[in-house]
Amino acid sequence: MKAKQFLIITQKEAPVDAEIISHKLMMRAGLIKKMGAGIYTYMPMGLRIIRKVENIIRQSMNNAGAIECSMPIVQPAELWQETGRFEKFGDELLRFKDRHKNDFVLQPTSEEVVTSLIRSDIKSHKQLPINLYQIQTKFRDERRPRFGILRGREFTMKDAYSFDKDEESMKISYQKMFNAYHDIFQKLSLEYRAVDADTGSIGGIGSCEFHVIAKTGEDTLLYCEESNFAANIEATPAPNLINKRLFGTQKLQKVLTENLTTCEEVAQFLNIHIKQTVKSIVLAVDSIEKEIKSTKLYLLLIRGDHQLNEVKVNKINFLKDFRWATNDEILSNFNCKTGYLGCVNLKNIEIIADLTVANMSDFVCGANEENYHFTGCNWGVDAKEPDHIIDIRNAVEGDISPDNQGNLKICKGIEVGHVFMLGSKYSQDMNANFIDSDGKSKPFVMGCYGIGVTRILGAAIEQNNDEKGIIWPKSIAPFEIVICPISYDKSDMVKQKSDEIYTLLVNKGFDVILDDRNERLGSMLADWELIGIPHRLVIGEKSLAEGNIEYKARNKEQAEKVSLEDLETFLVTL
Repeated sequence: MKAKQFLIITQKEAPVDAEIISHKLMMRAGLIKKMGAGIYTYMPMGLRIIRKVENIIRQSMNNAGAIECSMPIVQPAELWQETGRFEKFGDELLRFKDRHKNDFVLQPTSEEVVTSLIRSDIKSHKQLPINLYQIQTKFRDERRPRFGILRGREFTMKDAYSFDKDEESMKISYQKMFNAYHDIFQKLSLEYRAVDADTGSIGGIGSCEFHVIAKTGEDTLLYCEESNFAANIEATPAPNLINKRLFGTQKLQKVLTENLTTCEEVAQFLNIHIKQTVKSIVLAVDSIEKEIKSTKLYLLLIRGDHQLNEVKVNKINFLKDFRWATNDEILSNFNCKTGYLGCVNLKNIEIIADLTVANMSDFVCGANEENYHFTGCNWGVDAKEPDHIIDIRNAVEGDISPDNQGNLKICKGIEVGHVFMLGSKYSQDMNANFIDSDGKSKPFVMGCYGIGVTRILGAAIEQNNDEKGIIWPKSIAPFEIVICPISYDKSDMVKQKSDEIYTLLVNKGFDVILDDRNERLGSMLADWELIGIPHRLVIGEKSLAEGNIEYKARNKEQAEKVSLEDLETFLVTL
């Protein structure tokens, strides 16, 4: 490729609305152009990267036995109504009507469509297993699109769906996809981690996320260096930090803590460690029975230095679909504002204590009276025993790993892939059945597997950049090598040798671009460092007279001279 034949548009400054480094660099390097909130045009340079990512994914998926297809972006709402997700999916699902007033959606995912396809054509266990995948445009109507393509509304995704006759077979299909994902991310040359995860709105019986490790990641990951344990913070069990509850040695005392509403403030005022305080959180669960609405409040207790894990809480049967209690509800039930709530003198409120809190003694909590807290509180003496003792907090760095092999560490990650064991959730809802070997009709057992194709670009940049711009891994760089001739149109010697080297490298199978734009050397080099091409060759009259050219790797500080005789061998070795 010659640069004059290509569209190269770079900018010195990023748009003011670009928040993170990948967004800034993609805009500056001319990889994307913003068309609307969360909607981008992928420019030629950006599209080349996407195609390389797609090719790596396609190769691994095909090798794993998956079959490519293409499902519609516009999907009939009636399929989503069969599973109940037309209403449950929320505002991210873009719904609309056609001219005939029929309801449709823009696909955020395709479980319903692929299940409909399989139920119409696959009738016997002899046709199983089967795994269909697509690389297709998706749309989610994000409330607040941000971070460029990492949290956009329109994006490209690879989604695959396996269908098996039973759970044991599904686990085999799942493992094939799990292995394929490792293969994909290794070929992408990205530092990544596979972690246990919550199944979220997709549902199912188990899942694993693939994260590109980056300081700017939105997800918090916990892992153990002494073992293979790794999980999203939402799915990490938190240990009980107190093995046995000790007998209290203090008497309950009410202390004036005027305008002190946080555990940090109270601990500092009392000159104690925050670990001696207990944080009170009030949740509400609404229910309707015989068309009569009722609300029940629950008091959740965690140690003052810990954070509530809402995903864990939502998995507790009686707290499913909880909401935060309103100020009016708290006032009417506790006779007190938030910030001073506690577990003493409660009669009609169920108490849910975290594992660690249940074993605390002589702790500090709110007195259910404005501007007051209790010190020296003990279970069974000053407060009734908890009604429920459950793991409801986020695990933290230093906690014992769930496999007891070491201590947990924390890193940040950007989710770029997710594999699910769905089970029969969708096939049962949509009456998708096959005839098994025993002649009985049974629902398909499914798995689903997604990779954010365009998201990989943003994640790769967040992980690989410097003050000059992007540093692409060779496997997905828009070009492997850029040839930068000095005075290309003014020096016959430079032009001839540049064209000769360009032709040689192209014939050897290298993905090369020759910059024939006649830009000043400094401007030309700045463009290619910004864009992030892994290998750069600078050709000038002076170096040619010495029988060599200048080579520089994008991820290295220093350039080096390479003799013309050794150039081909040098690049092949690289």
